[in-house]
Amino acid sequence: MPQLVVYCHGFQSSPQSAKALATRQYFQQHHPKVRLATPQLPCYPGEAQAYLTRLLAPYQDWQLGFIGSSLGGYLSTWLQQTYGGRAVLINPAVKPYALLSEYQMELVQPYTGEIFQLNEQHITELKALDTPTLSAPENLWTLLQTGDETLDYRDAEQKYQHAKLTVEQGGDHSFVGFERHLPAIADFLLK
Repeated sequence: MPQLVVYCHGFQSSPQSAKALATRQYFQQHHPKVRLATPQLPCYPGEAQAYLTRLLAPYQDWQLGFIGSSLGGYLSTWLQQTYGGRAVLINPAVKPYALLSEYQMELVQPYTGEIFQLNEQHITELKALDTPTLSAPENLWTLLQTGDETLDYRDAEQKYQHAKLTVEQGGDHSFVGFERHLPAIADFLLK
């Protein structure tokens, strides 16, 4: 069965982030037959959901895998719960709608230069993607570092307690040393 892995970057990030580039390089070198998508996600949640839905439409008969960092972990959880397959979540956001409600101001996407502003409608769109109950948690692997300065790792540790869970001491929100986990991530997703 053909395989598709989708990498979802975090808020204010891009396919040019260090983790996305490392993932692309690893899959090209070690799993060249796997189709890897590393899209630039729209800044607005409803647009990101629509974009990902369109992206996945041609791949309904493929084996699916998702990798998501921070807000991308939140989106990857929704994708996995909606489309099946497996997902690896790196310092995932658990309730980004609570955190991002503080960001209702004009923002600039640092990679694309797009100017955007979140409002209550966008926060509502984000809440609609929440997955309070996880079905088949064995298909999720969450990687956390306790030194995450942006998100409290314990929120994700609680939410994903029945999934495969790796909690490393120290580190930061970027997940220091992510590359060393790529062989195990590929093994988990491509089972």
